[in-house]
Amino acid sequence: MNKAIPAQATPAQAARRPPSRALRTLTRWMFYSHLWLGVSVAFLVILISITGVLLNHKRGLGLMPDAGAAPAGAFAASLPLPVLASRAAGFVTPEIAASGIDRMDVRPGKGLIKVRFKDSRITEVTLALHDGALLGSGVRSDSFIEQLHSGDVFGDSGYLLSDLAALGLILIAFSGFWMWLYPHSRVR
Repeated sequence: MNKAIPAQATPAQAARRPPSRALRTLTRWMFYSHLWLGVSVAFLVILISITGVLLNHKRGLGLMPDAGAAPAGAFAASLPLPVLASRAAGFVTPEIAASGIDRMDVRPGKGLIKVRFKDSRITEVTLALHDGALLGSGVRSDSFIEQLHSGDVFGDSGYLLSDLAALGLILIAFSGFWMWLYPHSRVR
């Protein structure tokens, strides 16, 4: 019988050993965790990305009411917040005023305050800090986008979805790096 004589192995081939079973298992686990984590987190990442872009361009997209400019002055000369809140309530319907104030965004450098109400349409009134004059009023169309972006729309613990998306991205980056590094380290 003629048996084929094995060719002489080169030193590089002789030094290269097959990977251990543990290393193959780890690499397989990294691949599948990378795959399924990517599939699982993709929706959250896309949602956060799209809402982030919308929020970056909310003024250009007309998602917030335009407010006039107010002369900036010393912040100490501004009207007290309760006075500004009652003046803002005077510029909206009684139903909106009765819903209460959700937040007040004071901008001393611009000389204005934005008073946002808790009504279903999310009405905002912008006043001058020093005299309480109306600078603008309208509906904030970006509030739902803000709540969706931060996860607040999903309840009190909705921010955990953003944390999950961030953690998923970190794990995907790590497993992707491992899957790139492992074959490259075997060649050398």
